[in-house]
Amino acid sequence: MYAGYVLIAPQMLGFAAFVLGPLVAVIYYSFTKYNNLTGEISFIGGDNYRALLDDPRSVDVAQTTAVFALGLVPFNICLALLLAVLLDQGLRGTVLFRAVFFSPTVVSIIAWTIVWSFLLSKDGGVNLLLRTVGIEGPNWLRESGTAMFSVILVQVLKGVGVNMVLFLAALQAVPTELREAAAIDGARAWTVFRRITLPMISPTMLLTAIVTVIGSLQVFGQVLVLTGGGPGHATTVLAFYIYQQAFKFFELGYASALAVVLFIAVLIFTAVQWWLRKKWVFHEQ
Repeated sequence: MYAGYVLIAPQMLGFAAFVLGPLVAVIYYSFTKYNNLTGEISFIGGDNYRALLDDPRSVDVAQTTAVFALGLVPFNICLALLLAVLLDQGLRGTVLFRAVFFSPTVVSIIAWTIVWSFLLSKDGGVNLLLRTVGIEGPNWLRESGTAMFSVILVQVLKGVGVNMVLFLAALQAVPTELREAAAIDGARAWTVFRRITLPMISPTMLLTAIVTVIGSLQVFGQVLVLTGGGPGHATTVLAFYIYQQAFKFFELGYASALAVVLFIAVLIFTAVQWWLRKKWVFHEQ
């Protein structure tokens, strides 16, 4: 009778210790102020949240985070879907290319971004390649016009493999009879893809959209290694701003309030996407 509870007990204990406990602690600390000199924690009510509303930087950080998410999510999903469609054609070398595109996923994010920080430097591999065709490339990570694009590109190349594999599995699960019947009726390839394939893989699109949006709101390591939030504050996203407030300026209460806002934002975006599934996700009967 209790075998099921015994089996899930380790997972539930881990969830309570490493997820639920820290969440409750962050919510509590968001109503406090930490004195770095004395170590004293004093309760200040909603002052941290009022300070957040009065902080002009918080608006800039929110806008930067939105720009990052709006650039990352469509780019990642569209590229992953394109790669999956190409790999689904059964061409020679499909297994090799699938391994190549997926391999960055298993690489440490810090190691991945360190390599790209060298490649995107002023005299890095990308600019050296451009010079061979007579183009003088910018300082990708130190110019405000290219820094955000560079961070988005590095993150897309890091995570596109997972979505590609999910899309490929979904594509291979689409009954070939449906596509063949549509082709016999005279439907063009694009019509078959838009009217049959996309609706059939829409649950996978929902999954990838939710996971990618959540990941875009929590990005930190890439910004820390590649740009440090710069140039200026051009790439200071919310997760990195929380890190700065907590461990650079030692405003732990304010950082906790920002973390609570981030948590609420993730919940809202996830709930909206889940609600929208009723409108554009096809469920096979």
